[in-house]
Amino acid sequence: CCSSLAAGRRSRSAEAKDLKTRLGILLHKPELGHRIGTSSKLQLGSRRRDSSREVLEWRESFDQLLKSKSGVTAFHTFLKTEFSEENLDFWLACEDFKKTRSKTKLASKANRIFEEFVQNEAPREVNIDHETREITRKNLSGATSACFNEAQAKTRTLMEKDSYPRFLKSASYQDMTKQATSCGMSKRSHT
Repeated sequence: CCSSLAAGRRSRSAEAKDLKTRLGILLHKPELGHRIGTSSKLQLGSRRRDSSREVLEWRESFDQLLKSKSGVTAFHTFLKTEFSEENLDFWLACEDFKKTRSKTKLASKANRIFEEFVQNEAPREVNIDHETREITRKNLSGATSACFNEAQAKTRTLMEKDSYPRFLKSASYQDMTKQATSCGMSKRSHT
């Protein structure tokens, strides 16, 4: 009786540790660090239940995923496996761009984003229609924080309808949800 209970606790503890490791690996990817920042590291000791809940909330809506720094990191890692991370990178660049207050910086950032993601044959060209591309190009002449809104919305819709469902079905996300579910059950059985 007692030995099987202790073995169950050890396996739940091992599962929780595995979830922590998986999320930690995603959060410590050096190529993502400049975008996500070190403040996004999950403190899984006291926040284990919160992070497990957060992983499960990602499947509720695409917005829930985008609100979560660790969700964005996990989604970005998944998109890299599909060679389509430019969509999320563009969306994140637009979010950052909207926070720019200086008119001078706004214009230079707008040109940089356009050249990297929007113009024809851009190094990391996002999949938007010609009309949206032209509207965005025209918006650059009087760059405001809203000049990428239409292109960003189209890219977001594409990710939500196309990449996000595949992410939810991916083996890596399925593994994380199993770990999160078992961590949640482990917590409940100890209270």
